[in-house]
Amino acid sequence: MTFKPKFNIPGNLLAGDTTDIYFARTVEILAKENRNPVAVMEVFATRPGILCGLSEAVELLQAILPAGEGEIWALEDGDQISAKEVVMRIKAPYLSFGLYETVYLGMLASGTGWATAARECVEAAGDIPVTSFGARHIHPLVAGRMDYAAMVGGCEGCSSIEGARLSGINPSGTIPHALILVMGDTLKATLAFDKYMPSQIPRVALVDTFKDEVEESLRVAEAMGQRLDSVRLDTPLERGRVTADLVKEVRANLDMAGHRHVKIFVSGGLTPERIRYFAENNAPVDGYGTGSYISGARPIDFTADLHEIEGKPVAKRGRIPGLAQNPRLKKVR
Repeated sequence: MTFKPKFNIPGNLLAGDTTDIYFARTVEILAKENRNPVAVMEVFATRPGILCGLSEAVELLQAILPAGEGEIWALEDGDQISAKEVVMRIKAPYLSFGLYETVYLGMLASGTGWATAARECVEAAGDIPVTSFGARHIHPLVAGRMDYAAMVGGCEGCSSIEGARLSGINPSGTIPHALILVMGDTLKATLAFDKYMPSQIPRVALVDTFKDEVEESLRVAEAMGQRLDSVRLDTPLERGRVTADLVKEVRANLDMAGHRHVKIFVSGGLTPERIRYFAENNAPVDGYGTGSYISGARPIDFTADLHEIEGKPVAKRGRIPGLAQNPRLKKVR
């Protein structure tokens, strides 16, 4: 999938409100000293992963670099990267971008962490699609970025509206327990969804709210017929959560009742290990919804180092002065 996101960098980021104070002080001191050399900054990750956040970082830099000044070389969101591989190089007057080191490093750290976790789930699932359901587990101001990163990592869908917009797709979702609880019955809720939602939205019934999953699946399938796309199993931990045997039981009963077209979607605390458990036990799962494993992924640390000032190679101790060679970098400005 090719992504062409438009992130619309918030004003507080452009104002430097989210940067570390020492960068703000550094810029102030250098400005008062009348020192604004052309500098080259190189950015790399401390461990391997699936790169994400780069498109947003470039959009930030395009917004703050002076017109006609500054050069950027970068990899692309979705690239597999190795530890210490340079993913972005910035060449510009230092005062034009020095304030924003915290900002673009954070974009890369979180985005790459989420995308890498998503890729782990996708690889565990094999040919079975994975949808990102993690928006509820993270602050709403970054939920869309997380879902976009999940798509970069290989998910085929995401639930948040902003994440879907950034990814150029329609958001994915089923029926929440809240609708069923308010309606008082799974079938009533599913029929109401079918009545009012546009026809292009798949009809996926959540079947673990009031009754046995098999019973609910059959009730909904009998009433909906060919209009029913899938049933979702989301049995909570308190009830033993979704098991491979439960999936097999639901599948067998649907098939025996003539509903072979109805797919089975599994969600609830899924991790790569849990996804592999279903595969290893030959559970007939047609789709997975993964939330907290992706949204709660540990960020992958990124570092930005100055490697050239006014054409002179520089570096702090432990690093090699001068530009690192990475033929994968492409000039984007």
